[in-house]
Amino acid sequence: MFEKVLIANRGEIALRIHRACKEMGIRTVAVHSSADADAMHVRLADEAICIGPPQARDSYLNVQAILTAATITNADAVHPGYGFLSENADFAAMVEEHGFAFIGPAPEHIRLMGDKIAAKRAAQEAGIPVVPGTEGAVENEEMALQVARDIGYPVLIKATAGGGGRGMKVAASAAELPGALATASAEARAAFSNGEVYLEKFLAKPRHIEIQILADMYGNVVHLGERDCSLQRRHQKLVEEAPSPALNADERQRIGQTVVEAVRTIGYRNVGTVEFLYEDGEFYFIEMNTRLQVEHPVTEMICGLDLVREMIRVAAGTPLGYEQKDIRFSGHAIECRINAEHPETFMPSPGRVGDYHAPGGLGVRVDSGLYSGYRVPPHYDSMIAKLIVHGANRNECMMRLRRALGEYVIDGLETSIPLHQRLMAEPTVINGAYDINWLETFVGGGH
Repeated sequence: MFEKVLIANRGEIALRIHRACKEMGIRTVAVHSSADADAMHVRLADEAICIGPPQARDSYLNVQAILTAATITNADAVHPGYGFLSENADFAAMVEEHGFAFIGPAPEHIRLMGDKIAAKRAAQEAGIPVVPGTEGAVENEEMALQVARDIGYPVLIKATAGGGGRGMKVAASAAELPGALATASAEARAAFSNGEVYLEKFLAKPRHIEIQILADMYGNVVHLGERDCSLQRRHQKLVEEAPSPALNADERQRIGQTVVEAVRTIGYRNVGTVEFLYEDGEFYFIEMNTRLQVEHPVTEMICGLDLVREMIRVAAGTPLGYEQKDIRFSGHAIECRINAEHPETFMPSPGRVGDYHAPGGLGVRVDSGLYSGYRVPPHYDSMIAKLIVHGANRNECMMRLRRALGEYVIDGLETSIPLHQRLMAEPTVINGAYDINWLETFVGGGH
């Protein structure tokens, strides 16, 4: 097992990784920007090294600085968390080339799944259902029109190197397609330095369902159930729950087994999440995230496994030690992402935290590095906490979540807590009847 792990991240996920390491008897190294000198994980880590100024490109994305920090602290391994360099195949390869273990998938799998077209092809070959569309990038307008005629309108145009909703457009007819194609390509070029786009069938009211997998270096693979992440705004998840209120036991078992077999086929290792659109009983592959997900706690709450601990064990060469039949699911869990932003305008609200009180009680978990007096910097993502609640069933979970949201105090900042309170009182959410477009309409309609 590793003796020292460098945490190449910040905020609540850095603290989450630190805690898992300490429980395993592993020493930690926190790397941080100058803006994060007072962050909770920096205070708690065994060693801390400032790797640059506030801007992420000069600190958390500074590969040379991170590798230097790992070298001078004699770290054994690097955990990238999520975001930043977590899905950068070149970084993963460089970590290994410098003699450190990368706590995550192999660089070749990160690279494969980072290319949306290659990922779709690999998923299809491994037996995972995909959305009908182009095999590769759209070469020209004529090709796009032909494919759209074959699969039927509306169609979705997506950047091959995309993410976060950039380079994504919908065309409802042949008349709209050329303009949407040009706009999506221009957006993709600006955001990713790659203007390639592909076409697929647009699903009107799907849900976003993702399957969490865990694989070791010896071909052992298990799935840890699904998460429903359909409550999204501008393709950014806001609330996640497990299990999904939309799936039945047969669908759950079928898609879980399909994913396990596919992951075993490609020889994948460590954690990963295979994401699907789900509509009318059918699953359609979107992408595979080759890292730990923000919403991993809901899975932990229903299956009792510490995913960060498992990542570290796998990276150290330890076999899983259990099979699919050993995975037991219990109750229901919901996670609310707490962002430092206005609950109606969604404008970021960085600043100094005044009074701070986290909710507690049975089945309540808060993943956050906040404390009274901490200054939330303006340079990074606005998520400042995750409130995760578990109950024996979905109704108990929601009742507990309403209570916990009412207890949560974060003074000095605007936060998304009031929005979550509105959502948990909304009949559509209570009934689990939402799809990926519902939240956009809800917040846009001024409810």
